[in-house]
Amino acid sequence: MGHQQKFLSVIGVGIVALLTEFLFHQPLIAQLIVTVVGAILALSMFVEMIKTLRSGKYGVDLLAIMSITATLAVGEYWASLMILVMLTGGDSLEDYAANKAGSDLKSLLDNSPQIAHIKHGDNLIDTNIDDVHIDEIAVIKPGESVPVDGIVVEGSGQFDESSMTGESRLISKKPGSELLSGTVNSDTPITMRVTKTAADSQYQTIVKLVKASQDKPAHFVRMADRYAVPFTAVSLLIAGIAWLVSGDPHRFAEVLVVASPCPLILAAPVALVSGMSRASRNSIIVKSGTSIEKLARAKTAFFDKTGTITAGRLNVTQVEPAKAFTKAQLIDLVGSLEIQSAHIFARAIVRFANDQPDFHNQPVSNFSESTGSGVVGQVAKHIVEAGRRDFVGVETPAVELAEGESIVYVAVDGEYAGYLTFADQLRPETAATMKNLQAYGIEQIAMLTGDKQATAEHIAAQVGIKDVHAECLPQTKIDLITKAPAKQRPLIMVGDGVNDAPALAAADIGIAMGARGASAASESADAVILTDDLSKVATAVKLSQETMGVAKHAVLIGIFICVGLMLIASFGVIPALFGAMLQEVVDTASILWALRARKSHEKLNKGTKNKAELVA
Repeated sequence: MGHQQKFLSVIGVGIVALLTEFLFHQPLIAQLIVTVVGAILALSMFVEMIKTLRSGKYGVDLLAIMSITATLAVGEYWASLMILVMLTGGDSLEDYAANKAGSDLKSLLDNSPQIAHIKHGDNLIDTNIDDVHIDEIAVIKPGESVPVDGIVVEGSGQFDESSMTGESRLISKKPGSELLSGTVNSDTPITMRVTKTAADSQYQTIVKLVKASQDKPAHFVRMADRYAVPFTAVSLLIAGIAWLVSGDPHRFAEVLVVASPCPLILAAPVALVSGMSRASRNSIIVKSGTSIEKLARAKTAFFDKTGTITAGRLNVTQVEPAKAFTKAQLIDLVGSLEIQSAHIFARAIVRFANDQPDFHNQPVSNFSESTGSGVVGQVAKHIVEAGRRDFVGVETPAVELAEGESIVYVAVDGEYAGYLTFADQLRPETAATMKNLQAYGIEQIAMLTGDKQATAEHIAAQVGIKDVHAECLPQTKIDLITKAPAKQRPLIMVGDGVNDAPALAAADIGIAMGARGASAASESADAVILTDDLSKVATAVKLSQETMGVAKHAVLIGIFICVGLMLIASFGVIPALFGAMLQEVVDTASILWALRARKSHEKLNKGTKNKAELVA
């Protein structure tokens, strides 16, 4: 039976008991009804508590069971009924709060694209996205979501990427621009070439991760459980002294009524699921409440290099035209040609060309591609070839490449026209991310990479990382993580590649850079960054610290109010029935405070000292 059904059942029993006593004047029957229902619910709670204890955990159910039992034992059956209403109503309220806090996660599922308009000759065939193949041509009509990841090949327009990246303004797209599944076309039809299947596309990856996070509910009360034993002991002590001094067993029941542990039961999980909701709005999927707490207390962060500290994709680093061409002419010709290709070099050239203000995309005819060698086609009446030296077949200058660099030669109408070099580049936000992590309390930052020591140290020096472990195999990374001393934990591992998956799983918190679609890294990680932005790692830590600060405050507010009410009740001035009503006020205050974790708060952002105090 669900929480809402239990709550409605208790309300129904209460109405029957009220009618029985005050309409039919049968107080004994009313007491019997409430006592039987109360005993059944108390017994079911006791069974659940035993299961919890057997699993090696302890919780906050004991006080709730004792409150019901004590009030029934002294004949305060209306107070017992109020406690039952409070407990079942509190669980229902928790469900409502969790659903409200998780609405941002669920909204991702509402607009999930299911159909793609695939071109077959002059016809458009509506095709299920699971049946769409790479290199097929699809049309996105105005107002429709992009079904799978692709590249624009015809048309230009504005796209709403807010559901994917959080960017509120419309983003311009033109031939060669990358399209993410789940983004929405604004006003003009766009033709694109499919670059990823549905299973590997960005939106379906997010849907899979959201479902995984929902399968791991955030009703994580470990923090509250840490308060449960002392809170229970203090409650029983105050109740016992009140009974002993007054000699009235009713006093024991009155104290336990206001000692009900609902603030402990509700506040932490509501705050955590609210924090998960806020993380999703920042393009971060955190898979469990446990990960939120670990991130808030993290002391060490290990980073992979390629695809994490660096962009992990080739970028154009140099354009050198021959004497007969200008740089702009070379980019116009080769950029227009490479739009027709899906090769990794072509993607880099098109991104670079689209960033040039004077780039003019020109029509291409007679296009052909030799896999692994190059491409050729007619651009503006010129035959343009781009690729390896032996592919373009013209005399080219000797070019000395730095470690990790690649080169593409270009020929126009059979004459050498220039070359472009490519390399993986450092993410521009990396250095600031490292500084922010240190400001948020991360004491040790290290880079783990399979690259050579000299290359690794050169990259690390640029971003302020002093601890470098180079030439690491996957097992080496795992050993470094598992052998880290306790004082350096919890430990974060950040990576993006399939080879990072074992290290992400071995870390206390694995964070995957998942912007490029599904991978083993995303599957094994505890959190996934959905945008190609390393600064989100620091955002995740800061957000988790704020969430745990709110959760801790919510729990402490409930405890302090309860202790105050217990002390007052120990003097016999709070009847059991009124005490049960007061407990609802405490529950509401705790839940409302916990829901603050859905939003950022000014006073939670003022300096690392405050953050440290919140998480301590």
